[in-house]
Amino acid sequence: MKKTITIALCALLAAACASKAPAPSASSGEKKKFVVGYSQSNNAEPYRAQLNLQLQHFLKKYPDIELLPIADAKQSSATQVSQVQNFITQKVDALIVSPTEPAPLTAAVQQACDAKIPVIVLDRTVNTDCYTAFIGGDNVLIGRKAGEEAVRLLPDGGNIVELRGIMSNQPQIDRDKGFREAVAANPKIRIIADREGKWLKEQATPIMQQWLAQHQQIDLVYGHNDPMALGAYLAAQAAGKADKIKFIGIDGLAIPDGGIRAVQLGQLSATFIYPTGAQEAADTVNKILHGQPVEKKQVLGTTQVTKDNAAELYKQFDLSGQN
Repeated sequence: MKKTITIALCALLAAACASKAPAPSASSGEKKKFVVGYSQSNNAEPYRAQLNLQLQHFLKKYPDIELLPIADAKQSSATQVSQVQNFITQKVDALIVSPTEPAPLTAAVQQACDAKIPVIVLDRTVNTDCYTAFIGGDNVLIGRKAGEEAVRLLPDGGNIVELRGIMSNQPQIDRDKGFREAVAANPKIRIIADREGKWLKEQATPIMQQWLAQHQQIDLVYGHNDPMALGAYLAAQAAGKADKIKFIGIDGLAIPDGGIRAVQLGQLSATFIYPTGAQEAADTVNKILHGQPVEKKQVLGTTQVTKDNAAELYKQFDLSGQN
C-alpha cells in the first residue's frame, strides 16, 4: 500500500515522523510566497534540460511558488552536495533534487530532512527514506521492455552492444538489469560489448567507432538513453553501416532532436518514454506547501514509441507551443 503523508499527520505523530521533513505552515497567512530550490544532476543531458523547462512551465500554475535558479551539478556529486547544503542555508520552503549518485547525496538529503525542509527526490533515489516524496520511472521495467523489443528485432539471434549511463547511477543499473533479463529469452543473442557513455551523445560516438572497428558483426545497439543511441547511429552512418544495425534508446522526448522524432526518421527502431515527472513534481510541491497529502512514492509509467504512434505521441508531449 502506498504511503500517504500529511503535514497534519506529522504534527500529530511527531516522534514517529521524526525522520520526515514537515512542510511549512501555509495556514498562518504570514507567508505570501514559497521559495523552492532545485538541484539538477546535469543540465547538459537533453532529458534533464527538458525536465527543467517543463518544471518551470508547470510551476507557473502556482503563482505563490517561486522556483530559484536551477542549480546544475554537472554530474559532480560533490558540487550537488554543496548546492543542497546552500539551499538548506537559504532556508528554502521545499527542495527538489535529482541526485547524480545515491550514496553521496544521502547525507545531504538527510540534512534537509533534519532542517524540516520537505524534499522531493526526482528520478533517482537516495539511500534514506527521510524525504517527503519520490517521483520517477520504473527503470527495470523500461529496460525489460527494451530487451523484449531487441528479442523481437533479432528473432534469429545476433550481437548487441550496450551503451550504459554512469555506472554508479541507479537508472543505469536497473536499465541494464531489465534488458539482460529480457534478452536471455533468446540464447542466440549475445551482448558482445558494453561501455559507460555517461548519458552523452558525444561520448557514445567514439565508443561506437571503436566497436565498429573491433567487431565484424553488430546487429543492435542498446543505448540507455536516446542521445547515446543516436551518437552510435551517427558513427554507424559515417561508416556506411547504419542500415544494417538496429538502434534502441530510452527517453522519448518530444523535441526536434529527441527520440520520438528519431523514430519517425527511422534512426531509432524504438524508444521508450521515460517521463520527466516535472508536472507531478510541480503538483506535489504545491500540495506539500499547502499542507495537502501526497503519495510518498510515485512511480510513472512508460510507452513504447514506434513509427505507428510516434506522430501522435510527439503531439501529446510537445510543450513548445505553450507558455
